[in-house]
Parts: sequence; structure tokens; C-alpha cells
Amino acid sequence: MAFLPVSKKDMKERGWDQVDIVLVTGDAYVDHPSFGTAIIGRVLERFGYKVGILAQPDYHSAEDFKRFGKPRLGFMIGSGSVDSMVNNYSVFKRKRKTDVYSPGGKAGNRPDRAVIVYCNRAKEAYKDVPIIIGGLEASLRRFAHYDYWDDKVRRSILLDSRADLLIYGMGEKATIEICEALEAGIDIKDIHWIRGTAYVSKELPYDPDLIELPDYDTITLDKKAFCDSFVLQHENSDYISGQMLAEKYTDTMYVVQNPPQPVLERDELDDIYALPFEKEYHPMYEAEGGIPAIREVKFSIASNRGCFGGCSFCAITLHQGRQVRSRSKDSIVEEAKRLTEKKDFKGYIHDVGGPTANFHRPACEKQLKSGVCKKKDCLWPRPCSQMNIDHSEYLDVLRGVRSIPGIKKVFVRSGVRYDYALADKDHTFIKELCEHHVSGTLKVAPEHVCKGVLDLMRKPGAEVFERFAGEYERINKKLGKKQYMIPYLISSHPGSTLDDAIELALYLKNMGFVPDQVQDFYPTPGTMSTCMYYTEMDPYTKKKIYVAKDMEDKRMQRALVHFNKKENRKTVIKALKKAGRGELINVLVK
Repeated sequence: MAFLPVSKKDMKERGWDQVDIVLVTGDAYVDHPSFGTAIIGRVLERFGYKVGILAQPDYHSAEDFKRFGKPRLGFMIGSGSVDSMVNNYSVFKRKRKTDVYSPGGKAGNRPDRAVIVYCNRAKEAYKDVPIIIGGLEASLRRFAHYDYWDDKVRRSILLDSRADLLIYGMGEKATIEICEALEAGIDIKDIHWIRGTAYVSKELPYDPDLIELPDYDTITLDKKAFCDSFVLQHENSDYISGQMLAEKYTDTMYVVQNPPQPVLERDELDDIYALPFEKEYHPMYEAEGGIPAIREVKFSIASNRGCFGGCSFCAITLHQGRQVRSRSKDSIVEEAKRLTEKKDFKGYIHDVGGPTANFHRPACEKQLKSGVCKKKDCLWPRPCSQMNIDHSEYLDVLRGVRSIPGIKKVFVRSGVRYDYALADKDHTFIKELCEHHVSGTLKVAPEHVCKGVLDLMRKPGAEVFERFAGEYERINKKLGKKQYMIPYLISSHPGSTLDDAIELALYLKNMGFVPDQVQDFYPTPGTMSTCMYYTEMDPYTKKKIYVAKDMEDKRMQRALVHFNKKENRKTVIKALKKAGRGELINVLVK
């Protein structure tokens, strides 16, 4: 095994005169399947393509984009594992001081709006080389979208980047199909049929099932039309039921999205995770302290993709889709065995999971034939009666991994949907989770406790969380274990008023919970919650909702969740007085 080339010297050592594809990323180069660049690079390599990795290039000129010479087929460009604006700025729009995807955790190695900047530099370097964009930043900005940092609706990233083609979602299949078309001599401007891609067109393509979204001018002026556009995109995100979508900008300019690619099935996922990843950051970063992001994933195993949880604030639906697929037990166990051979392995597997750890199979049989329901969620407002709720296969995987010689403990640290776990009449999963897979504290994500807020989040009610907490406590007591639970919460989510934040604080105090992490709601492109934030209405009902947009309001809601911290004392008192709840000062503030 060897890292993919990062320089012309590496390229020459392989005997190459030219690379086929240059993969450009805003992250440092980590050859691990938790990083999209690594997966795409290894998939291209497997299909015989010569790949160069241009990680965190110097974007101040086009010179670094000539590092490998002119690529034979094109540039494939992404911002990295997260949106570059989220990576560079806090929710309060302050520059972040660290970047875990950069050498030594140092911030400043990637530009704002990285995909756009990188595309411009690539075009400066070679005007006639195809440019394909993908990854999270491109995927979630493929149509016009609300941009929190500009506080306006921006055009499709295809237009601002001037890229030739956009890959949305999980891009392995689309990537190979595009390369095969280019290899066959087809001009990039004619590659308009591949599923999972979007492109700019001078006219609407003929497709009897095409859905035309509200045009750009309309959605910038009419927030109800913006909601309508969001709903149509959300309802057409499944590979079986999704249809072609188009968004008009002028009479001669449309952004057209082909239907999604089929999800990768089990054997395909097994093949990808068996590729020869180094599972390390490139050694060129060693002198700078390495890449911090590897720490959480180096000894973790991705067991599934997709999520039918349906949380409003999560973009997975539009990126990975609602159809869950998982790897085989043999594939996961084999990867775990390889991890035990690492010289720095200490006996602990940090995680076996995915977007939601205990989703290991499609939600129901209907999804496999007709696609996901367009107007109904799997778990909200309650678990659907058609769901196949079964943890047996995932439990079998966990048992297989923890039985491997040399493994002391297997943790489950990615999200566990406790409502799904409770809906399983057999509580063996919760028992074995407590017995084998918790490191003293289980992190769960109720997100809030007020019904109005939870309904907008599409999360279960507080009573479901309390049932799970009770079951967790009962099982641990029976096992003779002293294990605790820490809730993850979101402050100032659309719909959350100052009174709701106070109710949440009182709930936490009465329950004795001390939250570990509080995420102030961050409006990122593509989510239902961001649509609510911008429009101040429920996109489905058009009902008006309260949205905390004032920074001081947001600070007060956040401080109330951590009411016990001394540094929040003044802000909590201010919030209580503003809400006319001064009688609670002695209750919440010490």
C-alpha cells in the first residue's frame, strides 16, 4: 500500500508522465475512508485511473494547480469534509481559531467558499480542462440556497464556480461514469445524462416527469416560494421516487438536476471499505503535529450509510439519502482485525456506526420497491407501523467485533436513536449497549424538551427521552454499573423562544442533567431548519414561527442551557429579567 501522489515527484516515481484526475480538497490529505477525497481517490485508482491529490493548495495564485501538470481528464474539486464557511466561522460569525482538518489544527489553510475559489484557480491554470465539483459544500448548494454568512439567497454554486458538472450525494458511481464518458471522448458539456449530477443548461431538457422549481428571482422575493422549492427538493431526494428538477435563472439559463444515483448495496460498500487505505494522514504533516481529525476516526468503523431519522437540522437526507444500507458482518470484522495490527492500537474500537449507529437496515420493505415516502417520516411524530424495527443484525456485528482477540472494548459513539431502540419490543440492544459499549457515559441527543420546538425539529417528545433514561438507569442498576447519560442540545432552533429556553433550563435542573455540548443552531445550506430560519415559517404548513436571529437573543438562549456556569451568570439573569421571570434567578443562578 502507498499514499496517492501528492507531488510531481511522487507521480514520476510511479512512472507516470501525466495524471488523469487531480482531486482538489480543502482538507489535509488523510487516506482514511472517513474522508471523501480518500474514498474517491481509491475508487478511481481501483478503476485504473491515475490520481493526484492536491490537498489545501495555495489558492492565492494558479501556480499550485499546475503541480501535476495538465490532468488528462479533469479536476474534481471539493471543499473538504465540511462546508468551508462552517469550517472557518462560528455561529456568531467569528473566525475560528482552529481547524482539525489542517496540520497541527491550525486555521487559515482553506479559503472562504473554497469550491468557488479553487474552481477559479483551476480555470486560470488550464482553461480547457473539465471541472467537476462535489462533496458536501457543492452537494448542498446545488440549487439556490439561503446563505447565513451573506444573509441572502445565493445562486447555485454551479453558476458562481463556473464548474462544468456537479456531483451531489455520495459520488462513487457518478465519478466513475463521468470518467468513463470523458475517456470515451465525450465533451464534458455533453455529459448531461448521469444520475446524481447537476449541470447548467440553456434550455429545459425534455422529460415528461421533470419538475420545474420556482425560479431564482421568485424565491429571492417570495419566502413562500422558497419553502415550496425546498419541499420539492426534499420530496425528490430518493433514487427510486425522485424526479428530474430544474431551476430557472434566465430564459436561457437553467440549473438541471438529474435524479439521484442508486444507493450502494452491501457488496458495493464492502468492496469500497476493502480498498487499500493507509488509515493515516500523509507523513508530510508529521513535523507540523499531524492532523487532529484522525484521532476520532482512526480506530472507528463505518458500518452504514443513509439515515431515516428525518431531523430537520440535519443535511444527511439531501446528501446520503433516507435509505439505509450497511456493510456485512464479515467486512466490518475484517476491518476491525486490521485495526488491531496497527502499532498504536491500544485495544479500543472507538465506534462502530454511521449517521445513526443503530440503523442497520432499510426502514421498511416498501422503500426497496417504491422509494421512501414523500410526505411521511419514518419516526416522527411516532414510529411508522410499517417499519421493520430490528437490532439483531447490528448486535451480531457488535458481538463479532468485540470477540476479536486483542480488542478490549468496542464503543458506540455515533448517534443512537433512542426512540427506535425503545420501539424494538426486544430490549436486548439497550442491555448490551449498557453492558459492553458505553465508556461510563452515554451521549444522547434529545435536542430540546418543549413540544413545539421538538415538532419543528421532527424529534420525539421529552416523554420518550424520559422512558429511555429510565430504561437505561434500570438496566445499569441490574448490571451493577454506575454509568451516566449526557444530553446533546440545540439552543435557539427555529421555533424556540426565550420562554422555551427557560423551560429547558428548568427541566435540566430538575432532572439533574449537566449537558456536555450545546450547539447554538447554525443555519447551513440544505436543511429544513435553515429554510425555517430564513423564511420564519414551517415550509410545509406556511405557519409563522418565531426565530431567534438577534445575536443577543441567541446568546441568552445558549447561556440558559448552561445556566450552571459562572461565566453565564450575568447573561442568564438578563434573560430571566427580559422574560419577566425574575423569580427564577435564585433557582437557576448560584
